[in-house]
Amino acid sequence: MRGPDIVTLDSKIVYENRWMRVREDQVRRLDGSEGIYTVVEKINFATIVAIQDGRIHLVEQYRYPVQERFWELPQGACHDAPDTDMQTVAHAELREETGLIADEMIHGGELCLAYGFCTHRCHIFVAKGLRQGPRDLDAEEQDLISRSFSLAEMDRMMIDGTIKDAVTVSVMGLLRLKGMI
Repeated sequence: MRGPDIVTLDSKIVYENRWMRVREDQVRRLDGSEGIYTVVEKINFATIVAIQDGRIHLVEQYRYPVQERFWELPQGACHDAPDTDMQTVAHAELREETGLIADEMIHGGELCLAYGFCTHRCHIFVAKGLRQGPRDLDAEEQDLISRSFSLAEMDRMMIDGTIKDAVTVSVMGLLRLKGMI
């Protein structure tokens, strides 16, 4: 059996806050050459596809890094308890952002967000048996809007660039390929 292509020789944290940690690793590559590899560590998150009666629930919020508002699937993580089961996170994020309570969360897969430099993984869930409850937005989400769209409207929004979130577009494609939506 072949060993790892890149071996970590040393590692140090160069930046850390509540949402992320950046580490710099001294590494040795397969050919023996040494170098530095920078890794962004972010906790895993859940993305939720909530469809009922032919309508899918999306949220719109301001995304500070790109200074624009965008529609996307509900998604989030549990920063205060990063080891929380992803199905539990999915239930909580759906309720928090849309007020929807799901009887069932079906795991639809996992995607790596940017594995060239980041540990961030997206766990995909399809929410079934939806009923409306109260929303419970975080302070960062106070401007969040929740609304349902027909699947045809959402397709148009992805095609015309209204929806630019790579996770949303990827999740919809994967779940369609799997026949889950």
